[in-house]
Amino acid sequence: MRHRFLGSTGLAVSELCLGAMTFGREAAEPEAHAILDRFVEAGGNFVDTADIYSAGASEEILGRWLKQRRRDDLVIATKVRYGTGDSPNDRGLGRKHLIAGVEASLRRLGTDHIDLYQVHAWDPATPLEETLSTLDTLVKSGKVRYLGASNFSGWQLQKALDLSRQHNWERFTALQPLYNLLDRSTEWELVEVARHEGLGVIPWSPLRGGWLSGSIRRGDTAPPAGSRVETAERFGWGESWSAYHDERTWRVLDALFEVSGRSGLTPAQVAIAWLGGRPTVTAPIIGARTTDQLENLLGAAGVDLDPADAALLTEVGDQPLPYPYSVIATDPAQR
Repeated sequence: MRHRFLGSTGLAVSELCLGAMTFGREAAEPEAHAILDRFVEAGGNFVDTADIYSAGASEEILGRWLKQRRRDDLVIATKVRYGTGDSPNDRGLGRKHLIAGVEASLRRLGTDHIDLYQVHAWDPATPLEETLSTLDTLVKSGKVRYLGASNFSGWQLQKALDLSRQHNWERFTALQPLYNLLDRSTEWELVEVARHEGLGVIPWSPLRGGWLSGSIRRGDTAPPAGSRVETAERFGWGESWSAYHDERTWRVLDALFEVSGRSGLTPAQVAIAWLGGRPTVTAPIIGARTTDQLENLLGAAGVDLDPADAALLTEVGDQPLPYPYSVIATDPAQR
């Protein structure tokens, strides 16, 4: 597996990041540890979790595995923002919760530092200066090495970067957005901010909950039984059948299977390789419930798609641009 620097930093991470959201939920501890072992054996060193995954169990499972490993060989990322308890201060990006959150994550992970500490989403209730100054203090304390943001809009991310620059605070160096062959609006603002500001992009849901895994294709009238897409339809999650069951999705899937057949890669490997080759993307976050699932996803490591295949996938997934992007795209002076 190849390694890349995370944005403009000197932090080298594997080209695939292992997401630990399944740990303690779909993957019990023995299977989770086997997944981690296989990921590291394949050359991976980058693992992402969050304090809310399985109510903290994901961090605990990862922490017990970490005790068997040389800590400095690994890059551990976690996130903070959402509710971890019943107290009104058990959520958000205020100073009290940030400090309590990092201490709790360190305890669960069984480590003295977090390599990449990410805010899980924007907090409209907390002044941004309070959040950023506290994050800066956490870096200066040595408990955190680098900072990142997830699920921000373009203006939110740029404002945070500008404030950090103004006050000489440690800045975000990574962005974790929803980004895949079907979800491309990330390119309109967020990718451009990342490109201009030197952030590494580590996309979540590169297979969009199974839509791009190869289990769904044109002609299907319902999601596969027991799939995440079926569950999403039941609970109204973002990757539900009704949200993506349209002609654009079928065009993308047609092209995905076409490139898969031509390249000898599985559809999932093609989708991940396409994403890994996009501008500013450092490492797509892959998640697995079993080692067999992981093995398929690891097949995307080291893969550079044929430029014509990558261009085909990009073209079929292009969306009509809303204003003002439609104007920008037709203005030669802004290209």
